[in-house]
Amino acid sequence: MRLRALLDTDALGLKLLGGEDELDRTVRGVMTTDLRDPSRYLSGGELVLTGLAWRRNAADSEPFVRILVQAQVAALAAGEAELGDVPEDLVVACARHRLPLFAVHESVAFATITEHVVRQVSGERAGDLAAVVDRHRRMMTSGPAGGGPDVVLDLLGSDLDLRAWVLSPTGRQVAGPKDAEPALPAEVCAKLAAEHLAATRTGRRAPHRVPVGPTTYSLFPVRGRGPLAPTAAGARAAQGQAAGREVRETALSGWLLVVEADAGDWAEERLDLLYGVTQLIAVERDRRDAARTVRRRLAQEVLELVQTGAAPAEIAARLRVAAPVLLPGLGAAPHWQVVVARVEWADGDGQTGRIAQTLLEEILVDPHATGPEQSDRIAVAHTGEEAVALVPLPAVSTEHDGSEAGVLAEALLEAVREPLSAGLDGDGRVTLGVSAAVHSAEGLRGALEEARHARRVAAARPGRVCAAGHQELASHVLLLPFVPDDVRRAFTARLLDPLRDYDRRHRAELIPTLEAFLDSDGSWTRCANRLHLHVNTLRYRVGRIEQLTGRDLSRLEDKLDFFLALRMS
Repeated sequence: MRLRALLDTDALGLKLLGGEDELDRTVRGVMTTDLRDPSRYLSGGELVLTGLAWRRNAADSEPFVRILVQAQVAALAAGEAELGDVPEDLVVACARHRLPLFAVHESVAFATITEHVVRQVSGERAGDLAAVVDRHRRMMTSGPAGGGPDVVLDLLGSDLDLRAWVLSPTGRQVAGPKDAEPALPAEVCAKLAAEHLAATRTGRRAPHRVPVGPTTYSLFPVRGRGPLAPTAAGARAAQGQAAGREVRETALSGWLLVVEADAGDWAEERLDLLYGVTQLIAVERDRRDAARTVRRRLAQEVLELVQTGAAPAEIAARLRVAAPVLLPGLGAAPHWQVVVARVEWADGDGQTGRIAQTLLEEILVDPHATGPEQSDRIAVAHTGEEAVALVPLPAVSTEHDGSEAGVLAEALLEAVREPLSAGLDGDGRVTLGVSAAVHSAEGLRGALEEARHARRVAAARPGRVCAAGHQELASHVLLLPFVPDDVRRAFTARLLDPLRDYDRRHRAELIPTLEAFLDSDGSWTRCANRLHLHVNTLRYRVGRIEQLTGRDLSRLEDKLDFFLALRMS
């Protein structure tokens, strides 16, 4: 299809910002990305869709556009939802390199554009591929009554005599043919997911062929946020080049299509058909991801309120908004638990909050449940390095041993440990911490601290996938949830406000120095090395802290007071 045809479709909400002379370019595929360098996934001729998350400042636009031009993409379409409009520096960079640039209105989902392009490109292919893929597309987009990806898999069975399933990266069955009896066993799902994660992480080309007993399964990656390759050869080549952070994130967030057949000797046309089906399933994946936006935003707002020490009444008001969204028909605000997750890579890459968010959303779903419905009750936010889930509990009952029911740390990992361990082997770790249930906004700050502390306990254990719950904690963290917010504020203000005021006036960094000193257990040498200071400079700063607060950091009681004040601030 031609770029010009995109502007003729009002439903796509595209506005041309530059490149009018290049509108006769041919579009051969579509790719959604927020990577700073997506070149390894590009084979030429793509319409690239981006939400602009890669852009930190104006200087980022020029190298990003240059990479796209070198990859010979057809055009760039930038969403307006993140920044309100397309930055001028991106418009200038595209004009300089003669790259057509479209703006995507915030009301239009990337999945809508992807589906339209896939449909048009597929329609231009010859023979059975176009006909079968188009049948699947029409069935998938016919609404809830159409059955979504399950119907696609049913049609694979009726058209090509292939039994197939869609699995999450943890081995949960997302979709399967309605007449598949017996169902794919849970242990087989776990093994296939583990093989898929390991193969993707090491860069092996798809399809991955996995023998399980007398049966061979072929695994095709379904990327909700990645390349939608126009041909089987292009898909395999792109995957063969993949490495680094992008491969890790793809492995831990993407679905996989499992086909009960050995695709090793399939013709290119048959492989093309299966890749066409994965593109359609990827559209459904993107649609479901988009549906999580409201829940993620609610979680992010609550997290920010809790972390900034907002008044309990303000947090409670936000929870009242969240409760009907997460538990429709409940009527009253439920109890809540907090779950914190972190993904850590061997090379120290710290920007893992987004992938931890996607992974935690999956882990919190009952592994024995099929379909996406349970994920509609999960709200997960993320920071730079961690994901934080706000889990609503309709009611909190008591188990036989006296503990409160709810999310249990080890139970979360029981079904996902095998595939995740295989996917992370030699490269990374996943650690989780789970708080106790709280029944009010006042308890959320303590619950967050408790979950974070539990995650640190889990991180101290061996293994690739570890979790710890509130039951395992025995420290000051257990006391903090019960300290009233007004007492917290008075306590921390009395100790820390003189230091904060001094830092604001003199940029003396007394608060960071105090944190480092306590984290170093009062060791002058370790603390000085950590802060890259001379020991005499460190002694001067600590002396200033003691002078401003009237405390003595050589006394255990004063150290403990400062430690608690920092934890509660």
